Amino acid sequence: MMDPSSTNSVNGFYNFLTRGIDDLERVFLSNNFMSIQFLQRVLSLLRSFHSQLTILVQKLHLPVGEKWLDEYMDESSKLWEACHVLKTGISGMENYYSSGFNITSSLDGHRRLSPQLSRQVIRAMSGCRREAVGLEGDNRAMMETRIEPLSLKFDDKVSVESKLNGFSGFRGVLYAMRNVSSLLLMILLYGLVYCWPEPEPEFSISGGYEGCLFYGSTFMISTARLHQRVTAEINQMPGRAGILLYEFRRSRAAMDELRGELERRLSQGSVDWESEGGMRERVEILKGNFGILRGGTENIISQIDDFFDEIVEGRKKLLDFCSHR
Repeated sequence: MMDPSSTNSVNGFYNFLTRGIDDLERVFLSNNFMSIQFLQRVLSLLRSFHSQLTILVQKLHLPVGEKWLDEYMDESSKLWEACHVLKTGISGMENYYSSGFNITSSLDGHRRLSPQLSRQVIRAMSGCRREAVGLEGDNRAMMETRIEPLSLKFDDKVSVESKLNGFSGFRGVLYAMRNVSSLLLMILLYGLVYCWPEPEPEFSISGGYEGCLFYGSTFMISTARLHQRVTAEINQMPGRAGILLYEFRRSRAAMDELRGELERRLSQGSVDWESEGGMRERVEILKGNFGILRGGTENIISQIDDFFDEIVEGRKKLLDFCSHR
């Protein structure tokens, strides 16, 4: 568990960021790629970083009415908009997993499927698949219209240390937060909303970060390394475009497998799916994936709602902080 008290100074905040990214990398390595569990940790870390940033600002005795407040407000506005896109995208998943639960409920209610019932189930599976395709289409459009203008990029252009030392080092902190927020938000957006067919180029750890003089150089190395791991995984996927969430992709694959099995058995008459080990196992896998999908997405939506409150509270605290000095 990271110690928030370490964020009482600029150095401490950089160390806090570094430990957080390193912990996330360990979670990444021990879970399925873009799993609900991993993405929950990503969101939790983003919230933690934002919370500690607000605390740090109040300890730096920054000048009232200076540009630092405008820069902070701009960044928090981007965060707000990106989180709204996240919530909209993941909320749209409800129709998909609801259709999936209707299919598994229908199977539970008919352990032996007549040819007519088998065709009904197959049609329902086709409808569920259309829900998934429609969701990805809507999410892609949303990424193009609402996320592209935010320019969530990993910025390696700042090389003059004096720029980063502005406002008692707070400009460097904002620079670091802009980078880590962009990375964490894009991981969340690729997993839960839509991933572009061609993700951004990988960042090279040896591309200058190790020689960076400002306090966050270790943080930059850790962040670049996590980005490289995520990018490498995406590039290995056969179909990189779409929603990358592991449980979403797995549920679609499991449904396709079950549908194919039902279509093969349809010519043989009635199908007693429960007594056939292979089909029973596929049905259980499908149920499990839809269950994890529903529970996980509901948890993430709840986290996002809490994050909205934290962003509003953070902005209010800093405005009050400036007006009462």
